[in-house]
Amino acid sequence: MKRQALPEIDVSRCTGCGWCVASCHLHLLSLEPQGWRKVSVLHDADKCTACRKCEARCLFGVIRMRAKVDPPVQAG
Repeated sequence: MKRQALPEIDVSRCTGCGWCVASCHLHLLSLEPQGWRKVSVLHDADKCTACRKCEARCLFGVIRMRAKVDPPVQAG
């Protein structure tokens, strides 16, 4: 079973400042409109290296790394 961490973004608390977007060297985060404001969104989660730079850069504690468990591969 392969484990990896992925950023979990609490969009209800995201201010749309963009610091996390700028910190992602793989450009997997972007600011997307949600109603009248912009919030951070993770794109292509499979490419995330779990470097934690986005989590460290978020001044508001909106991003937390959460363990992700991939489903087991069935032989056959």
